[in-house]
Parts: sequence; structure tokens; C-alpha cells
Amino acid sequence: MTLIIKHARIVNAAGEAAGLKDILIEGGKITRVSQGLANDDARVIDAEGKVVMPGFIDLHVHLREPGREDKETIATGCQAAARGGFTSIFAMPNTTPAIDTAQVVQFVLDQAKKVGLVNVYPVGAITKNRDGAQLTEMMDLRRAGCLAVTDDGHAVMNAGLMRRALEYARMAKLLVMQHCQDPNLSGAGVMNEGALSTRLGLKGDPVVSEAVIVARDIELAHYLKTPVHFMHVSAARSVDLIRRAKKEGIPVTAEAAPHHFSLTEESVKGFDTATKVSPPLRSAADVAAVKAGLKDGTLDCIATDHAPHTHEDKEVDFDAAPFGLIGMETAFGLVVKELVLTGILTLAQAVDKLSAAPARIVGLKDKGEIAEGKDADIVIVDMDKEWQVRREDMASKSRNSPFIGWNLKGRVVTTICGGKVVYSA
Repeated sequence: MTLIIKHARIVNAAGEAAGLKDILIEGGKITRVSQGLANDDARVIDAEGKVVMPGFIDLHVHLREPGREDKETIATGCQAAARGGFTSIFAMPNTTPAIDTAQVVQFVLDQAKKVGLVNVYPVGAITKNRDGAQLTEMMDLRRAGCLAVTDDGHAVMNAGLMRRALEYARMAKLLVMQHCQDPNLSGAGVMNEGALSTRLGLKGDPVVSEAVIVARDIELAHYLKTPVHFMHVSAARSVDLIRRAKKEGIPVTAEAAPHHFSLTEESVKGFDTATKVSPPLRSAADVAAVKAGLKDGTLDCIATDHAPHTHEDKEVDFDAAPFGLIGMETAFGLVVKELVLTGILTLAQAVDKLSAAPARIVGLKDKGEIAEGKDADIVIVDMDKEWQVRREDMASKSRNSPFIGWNLKGRVVTTICGGKVVYSA
């Protein structure tokens, strides 16, 4: 399909293009960016009054398939991604069975191809069945299509095993992504440890459970000179450690989730199980530190940690509810509300966090930028559009969001993946 986007106000991570441009898309690629483009065979999309950006890339998504299709399927997850402006998503391996063999990787890729909406990249497990005991066959995972590995949901606790994982991943050209949470410290914690958890009578998960894993793996990355990516950073101490590591030239990267810069532990007061996440919502000081880390580049990118659960799973006591919330459909609106409109990030910096930086981190060289020769993964947004998050509007199969009822500004109106319109408001 040939497309022309007319009157595009293009914003890349490097900044806003001078004047309005037309974008010609042929064969899934951006072939020309200029003014006054015409093609009699092309479908025309008029972007006047809108902002055109590279499609968002989410390094941290739970699609639940195979194994828990009652929570989400690859199809519904891709629909939610497209609605949120995400054209590439990285599927976490905590499925049943886990994504720990080439066969399961192929299954996810085949299902995503059948759906045909957005790019799905399966993330392999670091250890078999994510149990922290025996490394997976990383070369097989790489050949099958993985770009990264993680035991997300579990930290790799054995430091020697983590060392070997980094060494093998380097040979296999896989990025190691670490879930930073020491279960010996977090224990049965269900919210941030502090005065509020005591008042609410809920077991606490202290910030040190995250920071000790961050600190250990910074040292491993330094010793081995091998990259480590820290997932869903939530604590001020973790941000400080990563900032220092980067100043020393240690090859680490990190992500923040929208809920960790939009909500504090105060949100747990209503015992809404949609606010039960791992790592937990932290203090106001931690939220301020996450925002500062995004502003100064300590935290490289924004990833949603989209974690769908059924109503029945979440409609239980707070202690018994599973961790997680859905996030792809609200991510951009929260970025605008909490980061752009408050002056923490410029729009171009937001594009970097959502598109260019994640592309750099995992080596997607043809994505993350609107430029000639790049993949035609594009999102068109109405920055002036005010909208309310409504349960009935969501494309995800699950509805476990603490943002239902929130009023946001900045709405995705069109998502294009590989030159194909996959969402249009």
C-alpha cells in the first residue's frame, strides 16, 4: 500500500522539522519526506493540526499468550498497543509455558503475524522456566528471533548465574533485562514499605529490595563491560545508583513506567487492587526522583509494564490480588500530562523516551525516527484533544487500570505500522 501523510508537523527525538512536510510511504518504508508530494495511487491522510511522530516502542509488555488467554491474547494486546500508538512491543516471557525455547518464540511470532497489527518481539527467559537455576539456550533464542532476555517477575538472584548469563548473552548478541527485586527483602510485601503501609496494615516492600539488585548488577556490568537494562525503576536510590554508573561509563540503561511517575503510594489508600504493582508505587520523593531521572537522561526510556489481569483475579482482598496494571492505552496521555505539560520533558524528549531510545537500546536501527529509508512505523497525535479514560473504550481484554476516570490531554488518532494503518480514531 502507498500512503501519503500530508501537512505533517514532524517531531523526532532530534527536534521538530522546519515547516509542514508530506511523508510518502511505499512498501512499508518511508521513501520521501518533502513538501508538495503527490501520487495518484496513494491513500492520503491529512495530518493538518496534528503532530506526527515515530511509532512508540514498548520494551515491557505482558501478552499472557500462551497460557492465560483469559487475561490477554496476542490479538487483544496488539489492538491495545495500536490504540496507544505503539508499533513495536516486547513480549515478556512469563507465559505458560515460558518463552524459554525456540519453539515458544516461534509460536508467539506466528500468532503475531496472523494478527498483523504491530511488531511483536518475544523476549526470551534467562533461565529455564524462569526458575533461576539453569540458563536457557540463548543462541537458539537469538536465532529464533529474540533480541533480549529476562526472567521478568523474578530477579536472577544467583550472582554467579547472572554473570554467566551476561557472558552468554554478549556472545549471542542479546540484551539482558533485569527485574530488580530481592525477594529476601521484599518478602510478602504488597505496597511500599513505610509509615503508610503500617497505617493501612499492609506488608511493605522496601526500596532497598530494588536498590541492592541494581547495585549488584551495575558492578557486574562494570566488571564484564556488558550492558544491563534495568526494568521499571521505581526508587530514588536506584536512580542515584544508575546516574553514578553512567557517569563512570558503565554500560547500563533503564526504563520507567508511567504509573511510577504518575502515582504515589497514596493511591493505595482506597485498596484498589489496580494500584497493586511490582515494584510498588513509591513515595512522593521517589516519584520526583524518577521524573528527575527521565529529565536528565539517567532513565533512558519509558515502558508500560502492561500487565493485564481478569476482573475475577483482581476482585479479591488487596493481599491476595496479583500484581500489575494495564498501561499501553494510557501511556502517551500520562506522558503528556505528567511530563510534557509540566515542562519536565519537551515533546522531542518525550519522543526520544518512547521511540528513539528504546530502538537504540535493543538495536532496531530502522525504527524510532521519521526519515527517508526508515520503517514506516508512525503515530499521529492530536496534542489538543482532551479525553477521559473509560473502561468501555479499552481494547485490552482486561480493565485493571487505576487511571479509569482520569482526564488526559493528547490523544493518538492514527497508528501506522509497516505502512499499514492499524488504528484510526
